[in-house]
Amino acid sequence: MKARIASGLALCVLAGVLSACAGGKGAAGNNDLAGSKSELKTASDATSADKRASIRLQLAVGYYQNGNYEVALDEVKMALAARPEYSDAFSVRALVYTAMGEMALAEENHQRAIALAPRNPELNNNYGQFLCQVGRYELGMAQLEMALKNPLYQSPVLAKVNAGTCATKMKNYDLAERYLMDALRYEPDMPAIQAAMARVYFERRDYERAGFFITRLNTMMKPENMSAEVLWLSIRVYRKLGDKATESTLATQLRRRHPGSPEFAAFMRGAFDE
Repeated sequence: MKARIASGLALCVLAGVLSACAGGKGAAGNNDLAGSKSELKTASDATSADKRASIRLQLAVGYYQNGNYEVALDEVKMALAARPEYSDAFSVRALVYTAMGEMALAEENHQRAIALAPRNPELNNNYGQFLCQVGRYELGMAQLEMALKNPLYQSPVLAKVNAGTCATKMKNYDLAERYLMDALRYEPDMPAIQAAMARVYFERRDYERAGFFITRLNTMMKPENMSAEVLWLSIRVYRKLGDKATESTLATQLRRRHPGSPEFAAFMRGAFDE
């Protein structure tokens, strides 16, 4: 089955890569040195090949976000042709392969990216999220912690959300809540945090709190822009709260926009408590 990317989190995963593209590999923890062995490579050191690779990679990201995976892979290939050891390109290719369900290829590219830039927290975050997605939770949490411990990490909230989501999958809801509450202090209006918090409280059967965060999410995102996973969670929360009207509206969106999803299949068989 093809891996699915939740719309609220896909942009989060790519945010660090996009910022890194602007400056070659990004300033956050790369091993490339410019001039002196004591200096990190920065945007002003970019060569024409670096710039070509950066443009190609940004195009790849755009195609990936639009679901044009084969074109995205072609753009990554051209980025790597211009710059063969471009760590961000391998990381983006890993994300594309994940979306295509090619998990072995995805992991190979994550590992290649980190081998090229072992001090880049964005890559640790991406690999950690991948490992949690495929059920290797302990290894995933270790990668996410590496990202969070890096003082140069410019987007720690992303790793906190991913760690909270991973802890939820581990059924360690106290740990998940701590990560997500910390993330909430950084970005109180991030939709992905609202969804993750709602899931923690839903799993705890604290439906009032789950409803609080789902309602906040619904003020931030239109249902037509929600992933199947988030819509299904919202439907189950509103069902527990007895809000039949909102439940029905969201169910219509799930049926209309994600008819082939596992979430819609669960809805059709009435698996509201699975």
